Amino acid sequence: TGVMPFVALLLLQRRPVAGRALLVTGPGCPGHSLCRSNVQEQTRRQVALLNATAQDLFSLYLKCQGEPFSSETDKLCNPGGVFFPAFRVNRTSERKEVMVAMYKLFAFLNASLGNITRDQEELNPTAKELLDRLHNTTKTTRGLISNLTCLLCKNYNIFQVDVSYGESSKGKSTFKKKQQGCQVLRKYVQVIAQAARVLLPHLSP
Repeated sequence: TGVMPFVALLLLQRRPVAGRALLVTGPGCPGHSLCRSNVQEQTRRQVALLNATAQDLFSLYLKCQGEPFSSETDKLCNPGGVFFPAFRVNRTSERKEVMVAMYKLFAFLNASLGNITRDQEELNPTAKELLDRLHNTTKTTRGLISNLTCLLCKNYNIFQVDVSYGESSKGKSTFKKKQQGCQVLRKYVQVIAQAARVLLPHLSP
């Protein structure tokens, strides 16, 4: 995979923050030569894997939080209360627009998964299956970001994209930490399904 600049640096931002978008031309794209020959197929597989495992991750998360999250899921995990980047592309959108939107989405998710994993390591340190799922999902997301970085750079000479990061849960109560994770993961289930429907046709051989 290629490089993943400027993603991990803002992992714990407390409010939505945007980086600066910059279009460049010529050989100035970092990581251009680091793209693997199968980067497009690898990206397809990563999106499909995230989509296939998202619901199980959410269900396991709920199980490990206990009550009242298991019995009041619709009320407590309503994702309307958390920031999430807008995702307005569809299958008819231009491929470049889709790739940029995907990068924004998965950079946000990567940071959010980092927050959720940190909280669960503190709140549920013996929940090995959940922690393993979170770590594996984060690892896949990081690989996907790296591949999207390569594709944007190689195909469109874009090496920096506006990215917003959600509110950190650091310093919040146990209940609020659990709730924020629940809200983000529920939204993730919805958005990753949409992302797979939109992105996969653009990555067809």
